[in-house]
Parts: sequence; C-alpha cells; structure tokens
Amino acid sequence: MTSPDGAGAELDDLMWVLTASAVDVITPADLRRKLSLGRPLRVKLGIDPTASDIHLGFAVVLRTLRRFQDAGHVAVLILGDFTARVGDPSGRSATRPPLSAEQVDAHAATYVEQVARILRPDRLEVRRNSEWLGEMGIADVLRLTARATVAQMLERNDFANRYREGRPISVTELLYPLLQGWDSVVVEADVELGGTDQLFNNLVGRELQAQEGQDPQVVLTTPLLEGTDGVQKMSKSLGNYIGIAEAPAEQFGKLMRIPDALMPRYLALTTAWHPDRVEEVEADLMSGRRSAVETKRLLARTVVDLYHGEGAGAEAEAGFDRVFRSHEVPSEVETFDVPASEVAGGRIRWARLVHLAFPGAVPSNKEGRRKIEQGGVRLDGVKLDDPDAEAEVAGLEGRILQMGRRHWARLVVPSGGPE
Repeated sequence: MTSPDGAGAELDDLMWVLTASAVDVITPADLRRKLSLGRPLRVKLGIDPTASDIHLGFAVVLRTLRRFQDAGHVAVLILGDFTARVGDPSGRSATRPPLSAEQVDAHAATYVEQVARILRPDRLEVRRNSEWLGEMGIADVLRLTARATVAQMLERNDFANRYREGRPISVTELLYPLLQGWDSVVVEADVELGGTDQLFNNLVGRELQAQEGQDPQVVLTTPLLEGTDGVQKMSKSLGNYIGIAEAPAEQFGKLMRIPDALMPRYLALTTAWHPDRVEEVEADLMSGRRSAVETKRLLARTVVDLYHGEGAGAEAEAGFDRVFRSHEVPSEVETFDVPASEVAGGRIRWARLVHLAFPGAVPSNKEGRRKIEQGGVRLDGVKLDDPDAEAEVAGLEGRILQMGRRHWARLVVPSGGPE
C-alpha cells in the first residue's frame, strides 16, 4: 500500500504493475489518487457462478486482483448468486436460460475452492449479492430502474444489435447492469475489475456510486484470453479451455498445443510474472535467443507450478516427454470402469467404448468411430482398425486403451463380470 506522500517513482512502479495487463483504466488519474489515500482500497470483482470450473481465461482478472492484494489492498469478491439467476447478457446474442438456486449454490462452492488457488485469504472479503438484492421489494426495484433510461441500456452493443435485428431482449436483462452496479454501491468499491465484456456494467456501477454521493470506483478491464485453438475466447463450452484445477499433465499438454503466435499474450496473462520478467522472456523469444518450443515449455512449467506447487511443472514435463518423445505409457493412467449396463452378451462395440472412456475428447459414438477409422485408437499399443467390431469384455481387464497421445485409460471390467 502506498503512503500519502508516495508519489513519484514508487507510485509509478505500482501503477505499472497493477495496470500492465489492463485494456481500460477509467481513469488513470483517479487510480493514482486513490492509491495515494494511505488506506487499503476495496477492489471489487463480481463472479456469477454459472459453471463449475475456472479456467486460465478467467484467471487473468483474478491475477490482477491478487496484485492489488499484494500491494496491501482488500479483494472484495462478490459471488453473484442472485444475478446468476438473472443471467449476464454481456456479449450474448440471445437470452440465457435461468439457473436454479441449487445449480448456482453448487457452482459457487466450487468457485470458492478454486479461487483460493490464486487469492490470498488474509485480504479477502467474500460476499453474496443475494444479501442485499434478495431483500429488495418492488418499490426498491422501481427506484433503481429510475436511475437509467432504456436509451442508455440500448447503448450496449449486444443489446443494440439484438434490438436492430428484432431478437428478444427481456426486461430482466435490462435490469442486470443496474443490479451489478448496485453491488458496487453496497460494498463501497474503490476499484472494480472485470473483463473487457464487463466495461458497460462496471461503468453503470461508477455512475450509481456518483448518484449516491460516493467517490466513483475506478474501472479496470483485463483482456479476454484466446483458448487453445488460438481464435475464440477461452470457453469450456468451446472445448478450448485450460482449467486451473485440471491435472498437471493435462495442463502441460494443453499449453504445449497453443499456437506460437499466442506466446506473448500467454506469457503476460497466465504466468503471474512481474512485467519485467515478461518483457525479458518475450524479448528473448522475439530475438531468437530462446526458441518457441523452449519458451512454451517454460510457460507450461510455470503455469503448472502456479496451480499445483513447485516441481509439479517439471514432473509434468517429464511425463509429457515419456509419451511424446519415447512413446511410452504415462507413469500414471486413470482407470475406467466399463459400465455393466453397456455390456451385452459379454461384448461392447469399440466405437462406443472409446466414447465412454474419453467423453470430453470423443463426444459421441460417431466420433469414436471416426477416431478408430483415422487410426488414432490403440489397445496395449496395437492399433484398432474396425469401428464396428466388438470387444470381448472379459479380456479387457487391466489393458490400456489409448486415443491419440494424450488420452489413456486402464480398463476395469464390471465387478460382477460381463453380462
């Protein structure tokens, strides 16, 4: 935390560290002024628990929040258990189906566990916005809606596009930015963080605070990280994500597959390095002093260490080399219990078994068939070539099913024996 007279080089360096990954800072002068107040700032981040996993894309903003904590400030994490049931319209082309309270609670519990891998507990305040939004009556809601006009809401690109194209916009969605903004009023946020898709919502919070006589929050947005495909925003639904709770080997393997062109962004946004270190490694990469493969390995080791502890990255790298260089079976292979319900006459079709064993990579029987036809499936190292063939389940116990170089399963026959 910077003292009141901390202007100059120290404050300049702190501003650089806190905003190094930022896209928008509204405004830099306000942030500098607040950092000079001589007290811990309340730095808000809202999370609507609409999924079960946090990935590296979302970790970008969490890492920025951690930098504020390390500088002596308080992270105010808002679990949007109320707003999650409304549905954030940011970037959406259609109304999102509402989630049940049970779904939201389950996701919220998972989020808290995963956030603990990044944020420090000694400077963390966790709140649920149902504390105040759930207590609002219709009169309170009407007073809140009077703070903005429909024209202001339609300034959002996603709303404007849907309105122009005649696609539905629910009144509930129009309320969402006001509800999120009211969170900032209640917790008296000094700064609010979010991805660039949250800029409109966060500015609404800034406006509501000004109307309430509070010092308006600084709005700081972070980039949306591309997924492993190198094109679209990282998303679990697109299958291009790297979860922070995924196994070390899975994280390392996925990071080794990112396009070389994305290396500078991943170095800056996923490693938690000081900006000086990012610039140094990026300069080595650009000059050729460090190869793309060597840099990618460094990146992968660093990220795995971040989420699994020092040494986990080197261990994952060794396992990666055993599989991809020496073509050996990994030292640890997860078991897969062949479901008894899937066995008929003591047999199961290979295409079906591949789908069941690797559902994330093989989402259907049809895809399982295609993988076999392409020569990508092996049993104990022997390539399967007939997707319509059936396996004798009794002979599968303990054998290794492999799909590509990243997916392995040690088969376990149903305990009661094949049907």
